[in-house]
Amino acid sequence: MSNRTVAWWLNLAALLLSCAGHAAENSLKTTDVPLVKESHLRASHWMGNAESVLMTTEQIQAFNQQLFQHNPYMQQPLQLPDSLSREQLLAKIESISAIPSSARFYPDGRQLTEQDFANYRAMLNLAAVQQHNPIQFGLVVRRSALRTFPTSDRVLNSEMDADLDRFQESAVFPAEPVAILHRSGDGHWLLVQNYHYIAWMRATDVAIGERDEIRQYHQQSDTLVITGARVFTAFVPQQPQISQVQLDMGVRIPLVQDVPVDVHGQNPYASYVVSLPVRNEFGRLVFATALIGKTQDVHRGYLPMTRDNILAQAFKFLGERYGWGHDYNGRDCTGFIGEIYKTFGLLMPRNSGQQGQGEYGLNWRFSPNSAERVTQQLKALQVGDLIYIPGHVMMYIGEEDGQPYVIHDVKGLAYPLANGEFYRGTLNGVSVTPVLPLHLSPTTRYIDRVYAIKRLMDVTP
Repeated sequence: MSNRTVAWWLNLAALLLSCAGHAAENSLKTTDVPLVKESHLRASHWMGNAESVLMTTEQIQAFNQQLFQHNPYMQQPLQLPDSLSREQLLAKIESISAIPSSARFYPDGRQLTEQDFANYRAMLNLAAVQQHNPIQFGLVVRRSALRTFPTSDRVLNSEMDADLDRFQESAVFPAEPVAILHRSGDGHWLLVQNYHYIAWMRATDVAIGERDEIRQYHQQSDTLVITGARVFTAFVPQQPQISQVQLDMGVRIPLVQDVPVDVHGQNPYASYVVSLPVRNEFGRLVFATALIGKTQDVHRGYLPMTRDNILAQAFKFLGERYGWGHDYNGRDCTGFIGEIYKTFGLLMPRNSGQQGQGEYGLNWRFSPNSAERVTQQLKALQVGDLIYIPGHVMMYIGEEDGQPYVIHDVKGLAYPLANGEFYRGTLNGVSVTPVLPLHLSPTTRYIDRVYAIKRLMDVTP
């Protein structure tokens, strides 16, 4: 081991001792994450509030309805009009597919030129926009990326971080209804609106149907909610469309009411039988039965929204790699939070600024460099409260030895060492960390940039 390596570990040990005030042997032996013990990585360590229901089903439904009525970033796709005017559709296309003001680069280092962007703009098929543009509707049949432009090309900013594809926006999931607003020039991509985003998705990942049949499917009350990080349907040799379909946390699928004794050559008695949307040979919506084993991490209906359930759901993602805009078959900071709360039936806007600046729930607001106020508020937080800094959100999970802890889907790791040096590492996944030691830069702490803390609760009089 080099002298430099030895010095680094000594500095880290000094930080742990100076911040924690407890013996170094209580911490994980091989991590550069400060103040974290093995026990911190278990949801049970933070639990103790199992019985208190924070919001009832009725309150959550009312909460969602208020968001759809008053939040500009939330939209019920099945309630859109039958068509859009030319001006309306062009505005929606421009809202997602505008040319960025800063430089963009391909992974090989080549900077995108005006011609490159002209080629992407040509794919938007603007010439096909009419005075009146009928809206179609569909159900997502497999997890699919939402993209800035109708292309799978990866594009980076000037920092050239290969993990951050700047054309990657979000994702949609099986059984999710979308409004189909437009089609790309090559016909391979659709501009879709889901409940909190508008972007381009692959046409092969959605089945087009009638608004009423999609609404009837979506509004069925007897449903199975995916409560694990990922669940898969049973293997079906002759039907790949329903075989081992990935279902992420928060996906909700209707249960089949009349169950035969043989489903695709398998007895279903040890499985849940669900109705999955699939595409027929013409891309139209049909439904097929699929099996999900009863031992998989699912729940009949939404989970009760309790603090212990919030913790249990959050820790199911612990260690998953960070995925910008739901890239890498994962999720980012807001996707992580959104999927957790979807298991209770609660919906939120997509991006962190839209969430943090939103007026829903109970909110504490902070001006820049209000670290003292933030620190005082951190002492009064409850499990599940959300802490917002620009571009990021964290979930509070508890306090230990005077340190508030969070779980978050986060890329970077930085803090000062005891000798005055500034350390930069990486987390790049769902992680448990303390809040107070973390920095964004040598002179800026996380707590210096907290602008909002949000408690998701019913605040109606």
